[in-house]
Amino acid sequence: MTLTKNSVAVITGAASGIGRALAIRLAQENIAGIAISDVNENGLNETFEAIEKLGVKVSKHIVNVADKAEMQKFAGDVLAAHSRATHLVNNAGVGLLGTFEQISLEDFEWLMSINFWGVVYGTRFFLPVLKEQEKAHIVNISSVFGLVAPPEQTAYASSKFAVRGFTEALRHELEDTNIRVASVHPGGIKTNIARNSRVGAETPDDYKAQGVKFFDKVAQTTPEQAAETILRGIKSENPRILIGKDAHAINYVSRLFPKRYLKVFEKIAGHRLDLRKKT
Repeated sequence: MTLTKNSVAVITGAASGIGRALAIRLAQENIAGIAISDVNENGLNETFEAIEKLGVKVSKHIVNVADKAEMQKFAGDVLAAHSRATHLVNNAGVGLLGTFEQISLEDFEWLMSINFWGVVYGTRFFLPVLKEQEKAHIVNISSVFGLVAPPEQTAYASSKFAVRGFTEALRHELEDTNIRVASVHPGGIKTNIARNSRVGAETPDDYKAQGVKFFDKVAQTTPEQAAETILRGIKSENPRILIGKDAHAINYVSRLFPKRYLKVFEKIAGHRLDLRKKT
């Protein structure tokens, strides 16, 4: 197991959702330290205070994961604050609603810069530090949309498939080292990602409201439950961590019906799984 009382965990996107829940859950393991980052200062302060109350050393860092220079500085700041890092959780992510024709290239680039390049930057700048540890772990948050690609998620699915591919290749490269690598695939988690999603320039105005309503209906797993699953995955050194019954079902159906999984899901749901022609 890579997690010990001397571990120092680094978590991006820790102001809310899975990032916050995992930071607090790791603090409950009474590890040596936690470094949390986000662009949401108010939310990050709340996470910081919750961890501080548990008596674990914690540092907070306002960082845009899409900014290479900021991420490089972040690694240096974590070293200055904690002297080491043993666990890196690349969690920060955003959503974007609309078909490929409805979203702009700028929207697409914005999402990829956070969801994918944030993971690459985090890994690049913390990897030398992780390699110096006796045991270390990289945990990259993908999605069930890194397993399947539904309509109106061209950008998001692209980023999460990219995270999955990057993580699996990296795991194979580091297989004989001190570093374990895991890809996490959450199903519907009760977070604000749908409400905070950007809407494409040509996306109809009512799409977001419909999307939020649908997300609230299908998101059955709490961030705390997700954090518990990730923690178990870290402890067992599971390279692919599925979160929620829906994630397990999606993984199973997509492998059983790789060419027509969407039709199978729609048959089970009893309706189309996009907003283009809702009836």
